[in-house]
Amino acid sequence: MIFLLDSVLLGIIGSVPTILSGLADIFGGLILLVIGVLVIILVVAAAIILLPAIIVGAIIWFLTGSLFYAGIAFLVIALISAVAMAD
Repeated sequence: MIFLLDSVLLGIIGSVPTILSGLADIFGGLILLVIGVLVIILVVAAAIILLPAIIVGAIIWFLTGSLFYAGIAFLVIALISAVAMAD
C-alpha cells in the first residue's frame, strides 16, 4: 500500500513541471503574438505617415536621377508631415 501511494505522489509531483511548462509556453506565445501585432501596426502606421514623402522622393528621383535631391525632398516632406501630425 505504501509503495502504491509513493508512486501516485511521485507521478503527481513529477507532472507539475510539465504542466507549468505548458502554461509558460501558452502565455509566452500569447505575449509574443501581442508584441508581433503591435510591431506590425507600428510599421504600417509609419508607412502611412511617410507615404507622401516616399512618393515625392520617388518623383524627384525619376525627374532628376539624383538620389541626393530625392533624399532632401523626402526629408523635407517627412519633416512637414511630422510637424503636421504633431498639431
